[in-house]
Amino acid sequence: MPIKKSAFKSVRKDKKRHLRNISIKSKLKTMAKKLDSLVEEKKIEEAKNFFRELVKNFDKAVSKEVIHKNTASRKKSRLAKRLNKLSGQKSSA
Repeated sequence: MPIKKSAFKSVRKDKKRHLRNISIKSKLKTMAKKLDSLVEEKKIEEAKNFFRELVKNFDKAVSKEVIHKNTASRKKSRLAKRLNKLSGQKSSA
């Protein structure tokens, strides 16, 4: 256990931040799964709108330093690739 008051405060702050980070990461994972299900169901317009919201949340998480910017970039890129593959199939068919 910490001895100084400032160290106790740091422990309290770390707990709050940890809980916030977990909830944000969980929300991002849930949203990514929902986007995948929209892509599977071939709801293109709904998926595109949802993708914009998801990207916004990824960027917000990066700005709060919950996830690293390269991690967010990689995940956004992979999700966009899936979405674009579906869009391409729809237009060519």
